[in-house]
Amino acid sequence: MTLFEVEYELIEFQGCRVHKTLLHDLTNLVESAASAGFELRLASGFRSIERQCQIWNAKVRGERPVLDDQEQVLDVNKLTSSELVFAILRWSALPGTSRHHWGTDIDVYDRAALPQGASVQLTLAECCGPFAPFHAWLDARLADPSATFFRPYVRPSGGVAPEPWHLSFAPAAAKWQKILEKTQLLELVMSLDIELKDVVARHFDEIYERFIWVPWNLYPAKWRNDVSDF
Repeated sequence: MTLFEVEYELIEFQGCRVHKTLLHDLTNLVESAASAGFELRLASGFRSIERQCQIWNAKVRGERPVLDDQEQVLDVNKLTSSELVFAILRWSALPGTSRHHWGTDIDVYDRAALPQGASVQLTLAECCGPFAPFHAWLDARLADPSATFFRPYVRPSGGVAPEPWHLSFAPAAAKWQKILEKTQLLELVMSLDIELKDVVARHFDEIYERFIWVPWNLYPAKWRNDVSDF
C-alpha cells in the first residue's frame, strides 16, 4: 500500500470532518472533559490539500502573518526565501504533508474558558492563559497508558513549534505514518500549485526530518509497532 492508495472515510463531528475511526474515542474524550468541567471543542479536523495550499501561498505572499518562536509577526521582506520557508514551517505544514490531511488529527480547546466575544486563536499564550486548566487536565488524560490520543508536537525540537492543542489519534495516524515514503511525498508536493517549490525541493530532506516525520517514541507504545491494514 502506498500513500496514494489509502482509502478512508470522513464523518462530521462538531462541524468538523474527522476520520471515522475517531468517533468512539473522541466522543469519550469529550464526555470525560465535560465530567471534569471542560467543554472540549474542535477548532479543526480534516484539512484538504487545497486549503493548505491557500494558507501556504498567503503566508509566502505576506497576506497572512508569519510568526517567530515567540508568536510575534515577522517582517517577511527581511527574510531570504529559505528563511521564509522554514519560518512558515514552524507553525504551518507544507501542503501535502499535513497530518490534518489524514483526518486523524484535531485541534482542541475549552470553549467554556474562551473569553466572552473572543474567537480561539490556537496560541501558546492561550494554553498558558484561559485554557491552562484544560491543558493540565489533558496532560493527565494523555499520560494514561490506555490513551489513544497523543500530542505529536509537544516539545521544542527545532522543527514544528510546540502545539499543545494538536492531538493525533494514534491507531489511525500510525498506519498513515508507516506508509509515508519520502520520494512519493516530494512528488506530491512538487505537483501542487505552491510558492517557493524550488526552495522546498532543495531542502526537502531536512524538511522531512524536522517538520514531517514524527518520532515513534511520541506515539503511545501500543501503536509504535502494532499496525494492521485499514
